[in-house]
Amino acid sequence: MKKVLSFATICLLVGALTSCSLTLPVNATSNAVGKKVGTASATGYLGILFFDQDASISTAAKNGGITKISTVDIKQTNILNLIVTYQTIVTGE
Repeated sequence: MKKVLSFATICLLVGALTSCSLTLPVNATSNAVGKKVGTASATGYLGILFFDQDASISTAAKNGGITKISTVDIKQTNILNLIVTYQTIVTGE
């Protein structure tokens, strides 16, 4: 019984320490998909949404040197709601 309880405890701890990452499309335009990719990200800690970075679409486009946006995706990475990172991914020319 002790071995089963120990195994269950280890499984719960490993499951609790894993992270989840989700990428979702936000927008697409009629512009052709270009070769340039720009990203911008912001991270919040302890479940509080205090971000000192800029993860906006305009910042991501500027970082990639993009003037004609084709697609916009948002990637969210979450570790136990303690560390949350939002990344904006922009493609275009």
